[in-house]
Amino acid sequence: MEKVTGIGGFFFASDDPEALAEWYERHLGIRKPGKEYADGSWWQDEGPTVFGAHARDAGGGGKDRSWSINFRVRDLDAMVAQLRAAGITVEVESTVYPNGRFAHLKDPDGNGIELWEPDGTDLQRPAG
Repeated sequence: MEKVTGIGGFFFASDDPEALAEWYERHLGIRKPGKEYADGSWWQDEGPTVFGAHARDAGGGGKDRSWSINFRVRDLDAMVAQLRAAGITVEVESTVYPNGRFAHLKDPDGNGIELWEPDGTDLQRPAG
């Protein structure tokens, strides 16, 4: 069976797409889409990705949002310190889970972002 090999893009609406793209690049290091195909794209490190649906009332991106995104980070404490130094509110979960640590913030449009520092078995790529 053929299967997808990763996420090739994540697209969402914004009232000011250029400003939001600038925010993601400045604060999270996610390269903005180029104006031309030759400009290239953001490349992410290989690692685990969860692709899962949840009930609308379970939270996630917020009450009026149908999505949220989770970004893997190598050093959650360093990323949180960087964001807070820029005046961005970040909530770090006090629970350390078997698969790692998590923090939550919102982008300027109010979209939910979860940061994940993987740990445990999620650091090992399963066979197959």
